[in-house]
Amino acid sequence: MEFAEVVRRRRMVRDYDPDRPVPDDVVERLLAHAIRAPSAGFSQGWAFLVLETAADRDRFWAATAGEGAPDGWLTRMRRAPLLVVPLSHKDAYLDRYAEPDKGWTDRDEGRWPVPWWHVDTGMASLLVLLTAVDEGLGGCLFGVPPERVDALREAFGVPTTHTPIGCLSIGYPGPEDRRSPSLRRGRRGLDEVVHRGRW
Repeated sequence: MEFAEVVRRRRMVRDYDPDRPVPDDVVERLLAHAIRAPSAGFSQGWAFLVLETAADRDRFWAATAGEGAPDGWLTRMRRAPLLVVPLSHKDAYLDRYAEPDKGWTDRDEGRWPVPWWHVDTGMASLLVLLTAVDEGLGGCLFGVPPERVDALREAFGVPTTHTPIGCLSIGYPGPEDRRSPSLRRGRRGLDEVVHRGRW
């Protein structure tokens, strides 16, 4: 598929065919492309928790969604045969920029105008989503509720040095996939968001 077509087709998929697992070689390509993302100072401060078995996915949903009957969104999302939790690792950046070639002698977080560890992990996540489209799959990036992060850490042994920036559900789109009602707002045009030369 041409790159422009991949970009045009990328959207958030919220229902999956539970009977079609993501082939192992495709999972490896998704992850191999993720680590091609740019990172400040080539810090590569990311990690990926990959959940492929039904038991692991059930443990994820129990930790992040809690008990009780799932709503329609959760019911459809739980059908995804692959979950990837991208995690950012701030210390990788603070350590890297304290190295001699970067010119800083400390790990002062105040030097960072934005948290590039989250930004770079987000770019890696986008590469997973684009690769999914190229492979004929659907994907969705969704958040982990802040009050459930500790349960996620406990369920999977995620160290406190790594922060989940969300979760990627991946799979073949299911018959109940619905476009988000938010899309009714329409995509903002270039004339609204591009400022050439000055604001």
